[in-house]
Amino acid sequence: MDKLDRAIVAQLQLDGRMSATALAAKIGLSVAPCHRRIRELERAGVIAGYQAVVDPEKVGLGFEALVFATLKDRAHLKEFESAVEREELIVDAQRLFGEPDFLLRVYARDLTHYQHVYDEVLVELPGVEKLTSTIVMRNIKERAVLPV
Repeated sequence: MDKLDRAIVAQLQLDGRMSATALAAKIGLSVAPCHRRIRELERAGVIAGYQAVVDPEKVGLGFEALVFATLKDRAHLKEFESAVEREELIVDAQRLFGEPDFLLRVYARDLTHYQHVYDEVLVELPGVEKLTSTIVMRNIKERAVLPV
C-alpha cells in the first residue's frame, strides 16, 4: 500500500458511504484512478466490507456483557467456535492465549433476558467448563479507526 491507498483507507474508515468523487477530491486524485484503487483494495481484502453502525439501545438491546469462557479441553474447540458463530446475540468473539480461552461480547434486552441467554445459550455451548460475566457500564471507545 502506498500513501494514496493509505489515505483512501483512512477516509473510508471515517465514512464508508463517501462517494468516489468526494473521496478523490479529498485526497487529491481524479475519480477514475481513485475508484480503481478502491476496487483493488477491496479485491486484496484490505477493505473487507462496509456496514451500518447500529445503536444497540435503539433496537432493544441495551444490555451488554463481556463473557470470559474457559473450555474443559481442546476436544470441543471447533464445535464451540461454530456454535458461537451461529448465536446472533454473541456479536464479537476472540480466542485468547492463556486463560480464559475466549472473550465474548453478548447483547440482551435487559438483565432478565441476559440471565435467560446465559442459562439457555451460553452454558450450553459445547465444552464450556467456566463462564465469567462482566456487565458493561459504558463503552468509552468503540470501532476505533486503524492507524493506517
